[in-house]
Amino acid sequence: MTRTAQRPLLFLDVDGPLIPFGATSRPHPTYGTAPGTPGTGANPLLTRIDPRHGPRLAALPCELVWATTWMEDANAWIAPRIGLPPLPVVHWPEPSEDEAAAGQESRDERDGLHWKTRALVVRAAGRPFVWVDDEITDTDRTWVSAHHPGPALLHRVNPRRGLADSDYTTLDAWLRSLADGA
Repeated sequence: MTRTAQRPLLFLDVDGPLIPFGATSRPHPTYGTAPGTPGTGANPLLTRIDPRHGPRLAALPCELVWATTWMEDANAWIAPRIGLPPLPVVHWPEPSEDEAAAGQESRDERDGLHWKTRALVVRAAGRPFVWVDDEITDTDRTWVSAHHPGPALLHRVNPRRGLADSDYTTLDAWLRSLADGA
């Protein structure tokens, strides 16, 4: 498959988009799982993951990629809970001991650029992508616009509610607009 024929990427964070957290006026809903589901009892927040996310994510016209500090644990504990197969995982660069790289990381942090932003643009390698996270800012959007040659949607999810119908509508419309424009 050529680069132009590849589907867009969707970089997906777990904490916030799939596991809602933070103070709310009502308790977060919880969902049961089948006996033997990986992670059952290991992390009480896993019960907040709505299993309907799996089919909704799978229906989007894109390639799903975990972009989370859960790393491979997302495939072990999250994917089975929502009915997804194992997904590719973004492997975050280790903090560099190289002085120039360390200085760049300090500047990024000071300027408000999220620590994931550069790595996601590198991983996308020019392909269109969506980044779904609860920590995206206008600084990240501006930086991606200036440094990524393809289309990109940086979609911030409210971490108190997680992915909602309106988020899926936005993601689906943006991804389908890419296909319509091809």
